[in-house]
Amino acid sequence: MSAVGSNTRVWALHLGVIALLLAANFVLPEYHRGVFSRVLVLATFAMGYNLLFGYTGLLSLGHAMFFAAGLYGAGLPVYHLGWSVPLSFGTGILAGGTLALVIGVLALRTTGVAFMIVTMMFAQVFYLTTLYFTTWTRGEEGLVLSQAMRTIDPAGLDISLSNPSTRYLIALTLFSAVLLLMLRLVRSPFGRTLVAIRENEERMRMLGYDVFRAKLTAVVLSGLFCASAGAAYGLLFGYVGSGFASIQYSILPLLWVLLGGAATTLGPLVGTLFMFYIIDYTSGFTTAYLLLVGVALILLILFFPKGLLGTVRERWLKWLP
Repeated sequence: MSAVGSNTRVWALHLGVIALLLAANFVLPEYHRGVFSRVLVLATFAMGYNLLFGYTGLLSLGHAMFFAAGLYGAGLPVYHLGWSVPLSFGTGILAGGTLALVIGVLALRTTGVAFMIVTMMFAQVFYLTTLYFTTWTRGEEGLVLSQAMRTIDPAGLDISLSNPSTRYLIALTLFSAVLLLMLRLVRSPFGRTLVAIRENEERMRMLGYDVFRAKLTAVVLSGLFCASAGAAYGLLFGYVGSGFASIQYSILPLLWVLLGGAATTLGPLVGTLFMFYIIDYTSGFTTAYLLLVGVALILLILFFPKGLLGTVRERWLKWLP
């Protein structure tokens, strides 16, 4: 198949997935629409993680701090200062991007396991900071954003983010924007540079590439995507708490990416959706649902060693990005 034909197929697939998700808003029962709203936001978080882990080859255990930076960067101004939703959302993204730049400059002085440990240490410091300043954050109890705080008023129209349909459409808009941006990014020369760095960093350095700058750019972009998900989560679902900065929320995106397929653009969505529903269904009929989830994950790893979409791409659909 020609490059033009392959490119058309790839874009058609992604636009088709977005169209299918849009149609789901009008046919899904209210419960499942609520689940999909959360999945779309968290899949955006996973896409940010995938850029660094899947495409650049940097294993981070600190991405919860970028998600939480967006969460608090958007939630605190709304709750304490009465800022508007759009302004607070922008503040959340800026907070995550700034933090990613600072952490990237420091953490990228290390490689391999050391990078993983350093990012985890920074994330733990961020988590403890949210617990320390309880006057502002209320720690694990968290802040509940009222419906009045989560209202957009464009041209005199009151649009409440607590409305299920509005919440779903905004979550889908964010997910779609990041998905298409990711697709464009990873298929660009910069995206191919990141993959080459992942495969052989020393060779890229010998060829004259500025490896540090490329990796730092990847860290900042990853932080921006994760922060946008965190800011959206706080504003859409009305809760900001320290639990989102814990180590669990650094491990979850890694798990979602591995399940869906690392270095695949749609893998984070597939992995997040799969994980949500397998926990949802198994917890409905047994308290030992984590055991069943563990068995399901082991079977998945045995039969789909590169994740669901990663294995599909390797065995059948070579053109999947």
